[in-house]
Amino acid sequence: MNRQAQAAVMFLLGGALLHAGTTDLYLRYVKSGLRPLVLAAGVVLIAAALATVWYERKRAGRHGGHPEPGVAWLLVLPVLALILIAPPALGSYSAVRTGTALQPPYGLDPLPSSDPVRLSVVDYASRAAYTHSLRGRTVRVTGFLALDAHGSPYLVRMALNCCAADAQPVKIGLTGQLPPVLRPDAWMEVTGVYAPRVTRDPVNNGVIPYLRVTSARPVATPADPYDETWNK
Repeated sequence: MNRQAQAAVMFLLGGALLHAGTTDLYLRYVKSGLRPLVLAAGVVLIAAALATVWYERKRAGRHGGHPEPGVAWLLVLPVLALILIAPPALGSYSAVRTGTALQPPYGLDPLPSSDPVRLSVVDYASRAAYTHSLRGRTVRVTGFLALDAHGSPYLVRMALNCCAADAQPVKIGLTGQLPPVLRPDAWMEVTGVYAPRVTRDPVNNGVIPYLRVTSARPVATPADPYDETWNK
């Protein structure tokens, strides 16, 4: 692969990073706090590509160029795919095959006084499994549905520390007034109350608390499908 083709790949990859960083696409790969680094990487790659083209033209003017096989330009195709095709966020397939990442919390913020209290999946699961702060409270939680091998429903959010490669599920067992049809990967906003019940994840024996549902409605997939509660 000649330097002109290398420069083209760098330029397209830099453009893909800028495109991802200026939209919500980057949230499919990394946590929201890394947006400045994504944009900076895109700028650096584009600058390097332009510098390479300038250097090669200057060198070719002095020594003459040597054409390289055109097949090298096929390396551009994966970069174009990165720009044109947004990968789906991790969903129920990964969730039921990976053990819950729930751990005892280091500390929790005080709950607001009014109900329903809007909580993330991680926040609800942490409070329900390790504290008594949710007794008598009505909560509202959003996540996607996952069904285990026995058809038991869970409300899930994939929690990440850095990027999608390290995402792990946090699961809430659902009981109560559930919709008659439960479709895996469908996003739902669930309103309910604390259920004094826990089970163990069959994958890693982790704690899965329960929520007794009083109402549920479908919602659109959020712009940021991952839960970053525990590293904010």
